[in-house]
Amino acid sequence: MPTFAHEHGTHSLADSIKAAMQAEGRPDADVKRDRNRKPVQTLEFFGLQPDMKVVELIPGGGWYTRILAPVLAEKGEYYGAIGTSRIERNLVGQPGFENIQITAKDARLSRPDGAKFYALEMDNLGVTDADMVLTFRNYHNFDDAGRTKMNEAAFTALKSGGIYAVVDHTARHMEPYTNSNRRRFDPVKAIKEIQAAGFEFVDYSDLHYREDDELEYEVGARSVSGNTDRFTLKFRKP
Repeated sequence: MPTFAHEHGTHSLADSIKAAMQAEGRPDADVKRDRNRKPVQTLEFFGLQPDMKVVELIPGGGWYTRILAPVLAEKGEYYGAIGTSRIERNLVGQPGFENIQITAKDARLSRPDGAKFYALEMDNLGVTDADMVLTFRNYHNFDDAGRTKMNEAAFTALKSGGIYAVVDHTARHMEPYTNSNRRRFDPVKAIKEIQAAGFEFVDYSDLHYREDDELEYEVGARSVSGNTDRFTLKFRKP
């Protein structure tokens, strides 16, 4: 069960994030990625606050969920959406994570035989007044139509002024698709697609710039695995 050194509401956002990072029972594998993923700086850049209503898209194994849910537990709300099976199995209802809510349960991911990217079928995220929607290292996973649906769903889910936060592995601008770059994405293309959904581009951060990533190798290759260059983009719903 997560235990915290400080009570929420009496310390800064950074303190709350660090408390979640230091929680008893947090997997060692997660801790080993802290230095690389920089959750304090990343979430501060996006403007997270403990009283926000937040939707995390494609939470995967719950690396960020284990940080976000405790930070939001007292004053905010945490929702996981799309591809939530692992956090449903391993985190939902567990001590310290009782506040996790799952939304968009009708969302379906599929990848037909031979397809490189996932198709996404969904109506909406089941939320219309979120303060923030985040997705980490997942934008590249979807086909063109899937990314369009995800961006439109994020736009609908957010209140006016809400933030859409996107982090993913960087591809060279305009580089043709190859098997080596299929899990990377062109940040310029991402900006254009997300703006097309109605968002305003607010800012980018170089927090996850990696000089030694030549943007040449598959993200799972030994030379870059866990240390890829990643774009960090912040958008706002008008």
